Amino acid sequence: MSRHAGLVLSLALALCTGAHAADASRISRVTVYPGSATVERVLHLAPGARQAVFACLPAGLDAASLQASGGAGVRIGELAVRQQPRALLGEACRSPLHDRVHALEDQIAALQAESDGLQVAAGYLKSFGNAAAGAGAGPASAAQIGATAQALRQGAQAGANRQHQIQRAQEALQRELAPLLAERDRAGTPDARASTVQVTLAAPQGGELRLSYQVRGPGWQPGYRATLDTEARRVRLERQALVAQNTGEDWDSVQLVLSTGQPGAATQGPMPRPWRVGIEPPAAPEQMRALAAPALRARIADAAGGAEAEPPPSFDVGVFDKSFATEFVVPRRIGVPSSGQRVTLSLGEHTADARLLARATPALDASAYLIAAIAAPPGVWPAGPVNLVRDGAYVGSGRLDPAALARQGLAFGRDELVTVRVEQPARTEGTGGFIASRHERRVTRLYTAENRHRDTITLQLLDAAPVSEHQDVRVESRYQPEPASRAWNDQPGTVLWEQPLTAGASQRFSAEHLITWPQDTRLFERP
Repeated sequence: MSRHAGLVLSLALALCTGAHAADASRISRVTVYPGSATVERVLHLAPGARQAVFACLPAGLDAASLQASGGAGVRIGELAVRQQPRALLGEACRSPLHDRVHALEDQIAALQAESDGLQVAAGYLKSFGNAAAGAGAGPASAAQIGATAQALRQGAQAGANRQHQIQRAQEALQRELAPLLAERDRAGTPDARASTVQVTLAAPQGGELRLSYQVRGPGWQPGYRATLDTEARRVRLERQALVAQNTGEDWDSVQLVLSTGQPGAATQGPMPRPWRVGIEPPAAPEQMRALAAPALRARIADAAGGAEAEPPPSFDVGVFDKSFATEFVVPRRIGVPSSGQRVTLSLGEHTADARLLARATPALDASAYLIAAIAAPPGVWPAGPVNLVRDGAYVGSGRLDPAALARQGLAFGRDELVTVRVEQPARTEGTGGFIASRHERRVTRLYTAENRHRDTITLQLLDAAPVSEHQDVRVESRYQPEPASRAWNDQPGTVLWEQPLTAGASQRFSAEHLITWPQDTRLFERP
């Protein structure tokens, strides 16, 4: 007997001597992290069981993460893990999509059988009509002819309508079947593999055995829906989660826990390295060219627009970079298929009073936008995408950052009743100072905002001011009226005007900046 055949035989004996077959285990709980998941399976043991086998597990499970635990009276020994081609494990290890594919194929076959039956019936009706019209049919009254024609017409019409409905239904089922077939074929290729875990144990009284393991690939990301009621000045935030996985096993009716932890992250920080200093010898011209070549190639590659294909969408792990983990337990059992399909879950909602603003950045966009500023909701709300609804109408999507809600707020689209006009910026340059020793540049910006609402609004106008990064560059700025902040959102150079604007009123804003720098230097500017 070959070694491979012996392994298969030993596995079969283990299945027979254990309390239950390998497929008796079920997934009871899944904890999903950004980029990975911990799956917990349960297997019931018969009295006297000495071995248990968990078969058809994902090939990508992390063997180092395996943990087995039992109930009272169950003692756990060693765990053995091996991988085998799915084809060797038989029908019990078929793709999780197998049953769904068969169900759809059965529906398509049933519709095809009905279509074939309708075609037979249509042929019979046609032959019956031809026989009735034949010379051997004998004389027939007008009433008989009319009744026969009506019956044939109604039968043919009903059959044609049903044929059309069957065709549409088959097309819909084929569209649903196509991605399942592709996923099943991907998981069921000849080289597809599955993991088998064999647990040595002692369970004199039987009991329950739990096995947990970690798999890479699954993930979740937060999602939100913000609904603004402008009359009540309230915002309702609905917290959602998008979950997806393609591990090779379906999660059917499992308790799902979403965690912000990162088991795959580093467990400790880096250690310091010695800091050595010295004098670097001057580089030869050939060395300078060699050092510059990689940077030049990188710039050329960037200028080419990136020939590589855009990577597939992935879950953003950065938004979960916290100093502690928070878990969201889904209250009901959830099913997540192993097809990459994203499942949306609702995690609750929060309602808050809103402060409504009309905000504009006229130097970049003359439009004003409706902003709802609310206090950060209690608890942990990781930053994520948000769908925005204003007074029952969907206005678009954005990004929700709870830490910035009170200052930046949520934008709910344009405010068409607030107009902002921008005058052409004035700019003059010359020299000044003692004996014309310095360059001077004077920039003037003028904006006018008008409120066409029937009520008073709170207007916010944002503008950028020059900020000196060198001691020889001096900046003087004058504003009319005086802004509420010259470093809005803790950003020096971001100017904020904020003031109420009554119905029908307009307000003029001006900013004048004087920049001076030494005569023998050039001014460096960056946005």
